[in-house]
Amino acid sequence: MSGPLYLVTGGAGFIGSHLAERLIREDCRVRVLDDLSTGSAGNLEDLPVELHQADLRDPQAVAQLAEGCRGIFHLGAIPSVTRSVENPRDSHDANVTGTLNVLEAARRRSIKVVFAGSSSAYGDTPSLPKHEGMRESPQSPYAAAKLAGELYMRVYARVYELPTVTLRFFNVYGPRQRPDSPYSGVVARFARAFLRNETPRIDGDGEQSRDFTFVEDTVDGVLRAMQRDVPPGSLYNIATGVRVSVKELAWLLQELTGSRAEPEHGPPRPGDVRHSLADIARAETDLGYRPRTSLRDGLRKTVDWYVGTMA
Repeated sequence: MSGPLYLVTGGAGFIGSHLAERLIREDCRVRVLDDLSTGSAGNLEDLPVELHQADLRDPQAVAQLAEGCRGIFHLGAIPSVTRSVENPRDSHDANVTGTLNVLEAARRRSIKVVFAGSSSAYGDTPSLPKHEGMRESPQSPYAAAKLAGELYMRVYARVYELPTVTLRFFNVYGPRQRPDSPYSGVVARFARAFLRNETPRIDGDGEQSRDFTFVEDTVDGVLRAMQRDVPPGSLYNIATGVRVSVKELAWLLQELTGSRAEPEHGPPRPGDVRHSLADIARAETDLGYRPRTSLRDGLRKTVDWYVGTMA
């Protein structure tokens, strides 16, 4: 492969490994930085990537791995609201200090950074859909850390004229999302439970709604953000513009898996947001972003992958 070299932080994780795979298909070379705390080398199996087990909190490691790269896709993070509530310092160190280290490495080499932000920055504001001009209102240490990363992206664009783009992801799901952790996404947890005919737990009443986005659509938005010439410090929602309640999601997964298990309800999660829905008009206009995967089709692909891994 003779294409440009990109650094993908968190590249052995769920979204990062899909991005690495897509970059390889685009004839790019891929260097991955991942501490493998939540990612897995198995996600990159058979892909011709450079995998470096390193920590985002180590500025020297980040700087060294950025050498010779065309740009950095910064997806590395501790991606859990619940975990951030339990241990806010770890969330800060990985998600804020790690981001600063990435920006410093990029600044010294004048290379573009595309940052995986989070819709959690919007918080529990009642206005829907969420658009990029809204005032942020983070409800958890994770959301605060992700917003801090966004602010650093904007500041480095203003002060150093560094080309940065922040993408606010909305509830990404799909193959390779880990179902075996208390911090796993709801689609992964529900799919695994239904396939085992176990009782999935819905946090709260299940009427909370989310904009679920298939991982391949998310990756397409990430790649477009790197390829398109947009103003430094730009911010975009990457989602579908459609919301579904957690209860409806459970019913659909129950149908797709053919399970007879019935969900049970537990207490709401601390720091959780009630409703989330994205306005994606800005990404459509500036990036040419168009989500192509319906929720049913995406869930079917996800369930089929879990069936294959459980066989």
